Amino acid sequence: MHMQELLDNIVLWSAIAGLVSAQVLKPIINLVHRKGWDWKLLLTTGGMPSSHTSAIISMTTAIAITEGLDSTLFAVSVIISLVIMSDATNVRYETGKQAELLNQWSELLSEIHKNGSFSPQNFKTMIGHSVIQVTAGFILGLIVGGSVPFLLR
Repeated sequence: MHMQELLDNIVLWSAIAGLVSAQVLKPIINLVHRKGWDWKLLLTTGGMPSSHTSAIISMTTAIAITEGLDSTLFAVSVIISLVIMSDATNVRYETGKQAELLNQWSELLSEIHKNGSFSPQNFKTMIGHSVIQVTAGFILGLIVGGSVPFLLR
């Protein structure tokens, strides 16, 4: 494998651009909606927009452009995209809701056992995505994946 082949991989760069653009938008959207800048959002999962969705849809769109809608690679990418988006809105979203409940129970147990026999543990609650967050990631992925192949040619 030659380094130039890697550097010329439009599909790879489209996916990376989709991921990075979504991650950069997260603290900006947070700033607009909550009036606060949070650097941690640059590296976190969950939130608006879905970076997983943006990356996979950017990749799928770039594959459609470079390989064609009738390619096997495009078909595989569509199925993987559907699985990732379903996981983000179902499994990981529900996991986040369960983490919220566990954190509440942990606080309650900590209050009951004030003598120190129980130490609370907080679980990350922003794990998955709402449908609107995945939809935003999908739209961003279409834009990025549709642009990068033309910008890099």
